[in-house]
Amino acid sequence: MSAASPVEPVSRESSTLQPDSYCSFFCPRQNADRCYPFVPTGGPAIARPAKSTFNGVLMSFKQFQLHPTINKNIAAQGYTTPTPIQEQAITPVLAGQDVLGLAQTGTGKTAAFVLPMLQRLLSGPRRTLRALIVAPTRELAEQIHENVINLAQGTSLRSVVVYGGVGKQPQIKGIRAGAEIVVACPGRLLDILTEKDITLKGIETLVLDEADHMFDKGFLPDIRRIVRQLPKDRQSLVFSATMPREIRRLADEILIDPCVLQVNHTAPAPTISHALIRIAKAEKTQLLRKLLAEREMKSTVVFTRTKHKARSLARQLEKSGFPAVSLQGNLSQQQRRRAMDGFRDGTFRVLVATDIAARGIDVSGVSHVINYDVPDTAETYTHRTGRTGRAHNHGQAITFADNDDRQIITRIERNLGKKMELEQAGELPAPAARIAPAPRGQGNSRNSNNPARSAAKPAQGRSKSSQASRRPSRGKGRASRAASFDFGVGASAK
Repeated sequence: MSAASPVEPVSRESSTLQPDSYCSFFCPRQNADRCYPFVPTGGPAIARPAKSTFNGVLMSFKQFQLHPTINKNIAAQGYTTPTPIQEQAITPVLAGQDVLGLAQTGTGKTAAFVLPMLQRLLSGPRRTLRALIVAPTRELAEQIHENVINLAQGTSLRSVVVYGGVGKQPQIKGIRAGAEIVVACPGRLLDILTEKDITLKGIETLVLDEADHMFDKGFLPDIRRIVRQLPKDRQSLVFSATMPREIRRLADEILIDPCVLQVNHTAPAPTISHALIRIAKAEKTQLLRKLLAEREMKSTVVFTRTKHKARSLARQLEKSGFPAVSLQGNLSQQQRRRAMDGFRDGTFRVLVATDIAARGIDVSGVSHVINYDVPDTAETYTHRTGRTGRAHNHGQAITFADNDDRQIITRIERNLGKKMELEQAGELPAPAARIAPAPRGQGNSRNSNNPARSAAKPAQGRSKSSQASRRPSRGKGRASRAASFDFGVGASAK
């Protein structure tokens, strides 16, 4: 099979396929809800993947007829059966079709375009740039690059990752050394393209991943500048979790007669449970400390609205004995990598992040997502909660909200198609209280490692101790006041 061959669809009139031989993906080019397979001109038909339970047989990656080396790498990564977006995307991408893929976070979008892209790159020239993947954040670019490296083992295909915050000379050197694939953030890519001997004229496949986040970060003008430097005769793939009008307009500009794949793209994954706790703004930190102390939260992402709050909240949690770290825009690339690596290997139990910084987080073991600050949109809620419940694991999303959040909670619940489970905050600890620290070696709090210092603190003055003695009654007042909020949410409290 020549994967790089030009392609054309089989018309409904000329096809001899029976009605039950439809593809498993949605294609707006046909006047039906599904379309037929694509066939390379002058070559054999691309194997049509069966549905996950087609004729009672589970879907397998082998049915895509990928190169044996790629199949070996798929097995090495622990992939068994394709996710819905992979099942739907791989065939049209293999056939050279433009694709607009709409799927929620954590559904396997990366492999959905990397696998067929690698298959196509096995044919054709080497040691020249042929595929460009554009991502909105450094973390996402790194993760896509790692996926490409893992799935391309043994193929001699090379990838280089390009983003700001680090020196650009090693990145330029990697491109000049003959990489076939570049994974890039828009700003640094445009910077590198000023080098005389680096060009995108040989690009055969363009991938825009997390396109809606490109819009959120104001990257659309940069994307259009990049697209203008690409050859017109290319394959373009756009993947997004949501579809704002601006992204729809961009897709219309760069995609030609695309297949549109939709996999429940606006709703959070079904593996996630959703809880709502009514709480006043001033009491959120006490509630968070209580939940972390009382519940089994092995790996938790906490979302805040601002960089300053992410930083200060992570410090507060660390002082309370919880191994926590922040991920926000003011960090250097080295600090961001340390935070992510520490969160992945369990050094930090809690990652406090802003929406922009956390968009590239791909950690399969996240057990909980906590919306310390309610997101501005239902789409952002989907992105946040998509950090948990990944790879068929179950997760829980907990949202702290007060009366000011009523409207957005209503929109989120409408998007969920159900009410969140309403929980009570209960009696909260006093603001100055120290919760029992994590086991030794899992936190860096100086107070938690110095019992003498912690024990000496209550004796620093009578006025402070007398104030502390009155705090429990205030805590009870806080709990009852929080429970009195009325969102109009129709779920019963726990």
